Order: sequence, then C-alpha cells, then structure tokens
Amino acid sequence: MSRITVIGGTGYAGSAIVAEAAARGHRVTALSRELPDLPVPNVTYVQGDATVEATLAAPIGGADVVVGALAPRGPLAGAFRDAYRTIARLADAAGARLFVVGGYSSLRPAPDADRFVTDLSGVPAELHDEILAGAALIIEDLPATPATLDWVFVSPALEFGAHLPSERLRRYRLGDDIAVQPEDGGAISAADYALGVVDLIEKGEHHRAQVNLAGWAPTSK
Repeated sequence: MSRITVIGGTGYAGSAIVAEAAARGHRVTALSRELPDLPVPNVTYVQGDATVEATLAAPIGGADVVVGALAPRGPLAGAFRDAYRTIARLADAAGARLFVVGGYSSLRPAPDADRFVTDLSGVPAELHDEILAGAALIIEDLPATPATLDWVFVSPALEFGAHLPSERLRRYRLGDDIAVQPEDGGAISAADYALGVVDLIEKGEHHRAQVNLAGWAPTSK
C-alpha cells in the first residue's frame, strides 16, 4: 500500500480520490483549507494553505504519491501555478510520484489538433483565466520539471463537476490527450474519476504524460 497525500483533499475531485484510496487500504493524508464535516475513516486530515511551502513540506515529504486536486479560482486564482510549482519541486525532492487533476480544455479534439484551450470563444469570459491557468500546467509547467519527477496529468470528461449527477458506475474510459467526445460518453462522476485515478496510481503504467478519464455512453454495455 502507498502513502498518498491529496492536496485539496476535501474538494469535489479530491474528496472522492481520498475516499477511494482509503477504501483500498492506502495510507491517505488530505490537506485542505477547511476540515470536512464528515471525515473519511482512517484518513489523516491536515488543515492549511496550499500556497505556503511550510504547510506542504511535511505532507509531501512523507508521501509515495502526491495528488494535486486544486482549483485555479477563489483564493488560488493568482497563486495556482506557483502553488503547483512548489508541489512539484517538493514531490521531486521526496521521490514521490505526482498526479494532477486537470481540466478538459487542455485536451485535443483529434490527433495533432490544437488543444481546445486555444479557442475559448464559446466559453464565458469569466472562466477564461482559470481555464488558461489549468491548461498551463500541462502545456508549460509540468514538461519543464526535472526528468526525475514522475507526473501524470489526469483530464476528466467535458461533463465533470459538482453541478452534475454523481452516479457511481464503477467504470470509465482511459485515453491519452485526445478527448472522448460527449456523444461517446463524455460525462464522468467524481466517484468514477477517483476510481480511475487510484487505478492509475496502483498500476503505474503512465509517466510524464497526460491522460483522459471519461465515462461511457448511456447505451454502452
């Protein structure tokens, strides 16, 4: 079993990953600004600010795997990329693998096509900054890390978020940086996304790569 630290461990994706990893017997630490109302049994919760290196040092230093589940909005709006640069540096120093909860817009519609993020004309302007900040991790920041850091950037389906139904199907599709299109089953719940992330952690088959976790079409068997 691995020692897994989830940064942002009480958010939408982070809390689901914490629950899935703990259910499989991993030793899980969850770092977040606020402690949960309903903590997951056998999880160590640490309250703190992910933009403060001293807060990150101990939870990351004792981990085999670090999962970054931060959102580039709210208190992190202007500090998101810097926080991840610090997380990556500390994970590299600790010899921990880094998994990052990514976004859909950094995927491509087809092989060799531009990423969706290059054209945000159909997206509300108030969302542009957070989409661009999230995509910058896989476009610029993670590829620039030392080769010694083993990272995986895990983009969800287009339909992914707390505003959507969270049915647990216990299945998902795994792709690379090419998006599974919505008509082919582009939605995924937090629980099934977490299932995929912990499978990726346990199998250890992807290295310094972007992957896509998407759901199945309703008619799929």
